[in-house]
Parts: sequence; structure tokens; C-alpha cells
Amino acid sequence: MSSIPARASVVGAVLVLAACGTQTPSEESGGAIAVSANDSACEVAKNSAAAGTITFEVTNKGSRVTEFYLYAEGDRIMGEVENITPGLTRRLIVEVSEGGKYETACKPGMQGKGIRGDFTVTGDAQKAVDTDEKLAEATQSYQRYVNSQSVALVDKTKEFVEAVKAGKVDEAKALFPVARIYWERIEPVAESFGDIDPKIDGREDVIEEGMEFTGYHRLEKDLWVSGLQPDSNAIADQLMSDIEDLAGRAKTVELTPLQLANGAKELLDEVATGKITGEEDRYSHTDLWDFRSNVDGSQAAVNALRPVIEERDAELLTTLDKQFAAVDAVLEKHRVGDGFKLYTELTEADIKEMAEAVDALGEPVSQVAEVVAK
Repeated sequence: MSSIPARASVVGAVLVLAACGTQTPSEESGGAIAVSANDSACEVAKNSAAAGTITFEVTNKGSRVTEFYLYAEGDRIMGEVENITPGLTRRLIVEVSEGGKYETACKPGMQGKGIRGDFTVTGDAQKAVDTDEKLAEATQSYQRYVNSQSVALVDKTKEFVEAVKAGKVDEAKALFPVARIYWERIEPVAESFGDIDPKIDGREDVIEEGMEFTGYHRLEKDLWVSGLQPDSNAIADQLMSDIEDLAGRAKTVELTPLQLANGAKELLDEVATGKITGEEDRYSHTDLWDFRSNVDGSQAAVNALRPVIEERDAELLTTLDKQFAAVDAVLEKHRVGDGFKLYTELTEADIKEMAEAVDALGEPVSQVAEVVAK
């Protein structure tokens, strides 16, 4: 069996080549604010914009994969675009209805707090949900989905935590990927609260300096590699507290239709950058559970927006349905009972097939924000 890094390079080649072929710089910027990102700079052409729909067109001129964010006060994420490989241009379309002080950020290597700059939004604008009944229903529908997933997340994480604290290693191992199903489905909502995501889901290699390695992946390492540690119970208690905090915040968050659209693409980027490569669940190798859940979450966001997409671009909706079905078919090949094969049981051909299916889905999902913004 090949090593994870060797197979990750195969996946990376597939995704980078496909991305370069399907996402190129637009000839017409359409009023977009150009962002030139490299390994040491984040040059935003304008540092202000009027309230309403704001579009950034981000070109990665560096040598590392990067991300671009627009933050509100308290590092609340208004919008983000991930997995911008060198030479690639991608758009971020966000709705900002309230004027005020914001920040832009590029994150070379997709790590850390990023290269930040001040950004001002002037005036105020009506929210899209206040002027469009279908968009309003879309956000309400997705909020109901988030609420239901949050309840299940709390319940299943509690079972996992109790097994860890009781020293029931085999039971905890079985519950680990199940609890994460509900986390992975609504991860974009969690990521909108910048402080909580790294505590719950930070991987050991990307924890920022000064932060403790906590959350799911710390307990994953304890269960599969190092054995339960003297502080494992405290880590489990902290995870439970953080999950309950997230569930409480998720009930009150006000999502915009564009956040739904961007979140659908973010979840597929999560698959492309972590699940397909085996980097996410590197100790348990339960990556396909996360893969399935990210796709479920992406489809839930698209389904909430379905009436809007159908009205504005029926052909795109047909393509989305086709590509979601194609990813489902690939994943089902690797189902075992109520779960999936371990990542280490996959062949390079299996991983390549999944990477190609996700890329084929990611391209039409990336168009949803443009449709919503019309």
C-alpha cells in the first residue's frame, strides 16, 4: 500500500490540473475588486466598497495554495474562498448590508491569521432576504437544517465524550466518526465563528502558535496512537463545552443566501484539501465519513437554494443534480455497513476517481453564488 503523501500527490495533480482548466481569470471583472495574493503580500485594489453585494476576484501569484477572507468585528467570517492554487483566480461574492470596519485577509499555505488589511463598507443596504421571498425561505430552510444537525451533534458528541472518559476505547473509536458527521455537515457555520473552529477541529500540524492542540483530533490521536493521556478527560470536557457553545451560537446566526452558496463550495474544498488526501483523520483513517458528510452539507445548502436556482438557471440545477449523483455513486462503492472503508484501504485509482468526481461537482457549485447574486 502506498503512503498517504505519495497518494496525496496523485490527487493534488488531478485537482490542480482540473482547476486550472475550469477556473480561469474572467475577462470582464464586472466591478469586482481585484486581489493579488502571493506568499508574502495581499494587495487589494480597493479598501472600501458600498454596502450590498461585494465581489472580490482573487488571483494567486504565489507558490503556495492560499485562501481569502472578509472578516467582520471579532473575526466573524463574512465570506471566504479556499484552495486557491498558484496561478488560479477565484471569486468571492459576499452580501454586507451594514456599513462599518471590516478586514480582508490572504492566508498563504492556508494557515495562521493571514496577511490582513483594513476594509471599510460605507452606507447600509437592504438585505436580499427582505426583498426576495424565495431567498428568505432558502435561508429559513437552511437554518432549520443547521438547528437539527446541531442537536444531533451535541447528542452524539456527548456519547463520544462519555466513552472517552469511561476509558471505553473501542466504543469511543466507533463513535468518533459518527459524532463528526454532524460537525462536518455544518462546518461553514462553525467556521463563521473564527475562535471556535480551531479548538474543535484543529489538526496538530496547523494549530497556530500559542494554541493548545485540543478537540476531536487530539482525542483521535489519543485513541489510535498514543493511548489515553492524563489530560484526555479534560480535553473531552472542553470539546463538549465547545460543541455546546457552537450549538447555541448556531441558533442565533443570521445567514445570507450568499453564505449558503459560498458554504456549499467551502465544503467541497474541505473534501479536496483534506478528506481525499487522508490528511484530516490521519490517525483513525475515517476520512470517508467526513467526505460523505461534507457532500451532504453542500447538497443541503444547494437544496435550500433550489427554487432560486431553478428560477434563474434551470440548466445549472440539472448539472448540479447530475454531479451530486455521480459523487454519491462513487462514495457508495466504498460503503461498509453503516460506515465506510478506511482511507488506508483505498487504492490510488479509488482516490483519483473520487477526486475527479469532486472536481466535476465543484465547478457547477462554484457558479451558485453568481446565480444567487443576480
